[in-house]
Amino acid sequence: MASVLEDPILIRYFKGHKDAVTCVAFSPNTKVLATSSLDKFLMIWNLRPNSKAFRFVGHTEGVTGVEFSPDGQLVASASQDRTARLWIPCIHGESTPLKGHTASVRSVNFSHDSQFLVTASNDRLVKVWSVYSQSVLFTLYQHTHWVRCAKYSPDGRLIVSCSEDKTVKVWDVRNRICVHSIMDRDGFANYVDFNPDGTCLACAGSDHTVKIWDIRTNKLLQNHQVHRAAVNYTAFHPSGNNLITASTDGTVKIIDLLGGRLLYTLHGHEGPVLSVTFAKGGETFASGGIDAQVLLWKTNFDVFEYKKVLKKHMRRIHIDEPPHLLDIYPRSPHHHDVKRQSVEINPSYDVTDMRTFDPTVIDINSSSTSQVVLQYMLLQQLAMALLNH
Repeated sequence: MASVLEDPILIRYFKGHKDAVTCVAFSPNTKVLATSSLDKFLMIWNLRPNSKAFRFVGHTEGVTGVEFSPDGQLVASASQDRTARLWIPCIHGESTPLKGHTASVRSVNFSHDSQFLVTASNDRLVKVWSVYSQSVLFTLYQHTHWVRCAKYSPDGRLIVSCSEDKTVKVWDVRNRICVHSIMDRDGFANYVDFNPDGTCLACAGSDHTVKIWDIRTNKLLQNHQVHRAAVNYTAFHPSGNNLITASTDGTVKIIDLLGGRLLYTLHGHEGPVLSVTFAKGGETFASGGIDAQVLLWKTNFDVFEYKKVLKKHMRRIHIDEPPHLLDIYPRSPHHHDVKRQSVEINPSYDVTDMRTFDPTVIDINSSSTSQVVLQYMLLQQLAMALLNH
């Protein structure tokens, strides 16, 4: 096991897309990586050495987002063709289109129980879908410009969305109302997400900043000015201690949230980096960029700390409130000297696994049917009913 604060290393890279990689997502068991691209394809990569990759064909325009359901049984994708799709990630390529938006769909995100999907679109709308019925349950209307991202909170009770109208809105799912609205005069958020406790938001800013907000007090906790161009994506380490960011400046950066400082600047992509994500356990992370490449990194830092966090949470009573982040994070915006505090890592593609550069890619043509996901959900509900009896 890696010791605390060893440097991250690049362990693999994947070539198969022919245009910018817009999103990367690990399966819950971390054995598979899904990627979306402006080349119109969704790809699924087996992370074992010398394994095949699968290119899923179904969208008619660029694919802008991808995510596995928490139970690992489905994959959702968003596209510029104005649809989202639900896929069963198998060699048969079954998928179900979700039609309802009138402009490009920017993002997809499952609820924690895999029963619902939230989508964000350039039509200024956020829509919540039933996975079971593949239909819209309700629409959130208050944004006045393109909505770039929408995400469920870890407990499924809230949705956060960000828009080019320079607002970040927090919605109560049950009442379908906006309960918080954060206005940023300096720019808009390209991406927004909850921390693992669901108490804070990370906002990736077009103004080159990464901001951490406490949604219970509506206070700005940290303002990281570490990039030289727009920040496109962020991802929390599962421990909540660190944040990884992807930027148009061509770098991936890792921020220590407890210390309020920049830890690492990672090079490797040739051009803007559009997406980053941690694997479920935090041991690895992946990044995708405009260079059509996907890079897989070994985390190395925070491994021991995360083990302690898991052990602590195993002893917790579920009704306990998480600690207030004002007691953990700095109480005011924190500025940084990038050259003095950042460790620069430039792997120059000297990856440790030289056998996995160009896996064989197999095209999977979609056999679209509205019954595919319905049948899956019926079987799932039947299994749950048998368990309950």
